[in-house]
Amino acid sequence: MLYIVATPIGNLKEITYRAVEILNAVDYIACEDTRTSKVLLDYYGIKNKLVAYHKFNEKVEALKIAADLEKGKDVALISDAGTPGISDPGSVLVNVLKEKHLDYTVVSGPSALINAFVLSGFPTPFTFIG
Repeated sequence: MLYIVATPIGNLKEITYRAVEILNAVDYIACEDTRTSKVLLDYYGIKNKLVAYHKFNEKVEALKIAADLEKGKDVALISDAGTPGISDPGSVLVNVLKEKHLDYTVVSGPSALINAFVLSGFPTPFTFIG
């Protein structure tokens, strides 16, 4: 299973218990920048293997991750901040998994969009073009 895991947007404490649990349990973590992700993982004592997954290698890495998922491995995908797949790498991998009928899910977390909208006081509905 691929777990698309939301990470804190600024405060390292803004992560869910489930996210920490998943990041500890998977076979490895695919991340946008291993150096940035290491700060978060060190903070929570997570000693999992990291693999770079960013916009410059996502097409090749998506196929490698899919192959690992087909072998029964569990993988987490994280970005530098927020949820992968919106403004960060992730949609290429999701589309590969959809084509191959492989399981994936999202582990929710902080959302800068929702926070900004609530703080703005703007009425609903709203549109996000990200």
